[in-house]
Amino acid sequence: MTGAWWGDLLVSIAAGLILVWIALITVMVFARPRGGLLAESLRLLPDLLRLIRRLAADPALPRGVRTRLALLIAYLALPIDLIPDFIPVLGYADDAIVVTLALRSVVRHAGLEPIRRHWPGTDDGLTALCHLTGLKRTDR
Repeated sequence: MTGAWWGDLLVSIAAGLILVWIALITVMVFARPRGGLLAESLRLLPDLLRLIRRLAADPALPRGVRTRLALLIAYLALPIDLIPDFIPVLGYADDAIVVTLALRSVVRHAGLEPIRRHWPGTDDGLTALCHLTGLKRTDR
């Protein structure tokens, strides 16, 4: 104890934030796509960003799905990342991992049809997206 309660409070808040940050990094390390999927997700990022924007604007999707997408857009727009972008590979990989996790949730709740309808990229890109999110394509 430092004697000043506000000083102790600030130290406690800082320590808590550091612990939460470490926990998030640990979760991202275990939740990241395996093998070549991380590189594949980085390659798909421009198409994924357009897909996210289109899905978030689709009033036919459930409100919870659109809320997840809006939060994802806000995360991507913020200049603060879980892992700073100046760290090689991991700096940009955290965005790809967060997008992948959010899309897995969206795909599981919305299904494949809205994804297929709004996908701006190639058919190979959609196949890669299905592979990333664990969704089975039935149209092949």
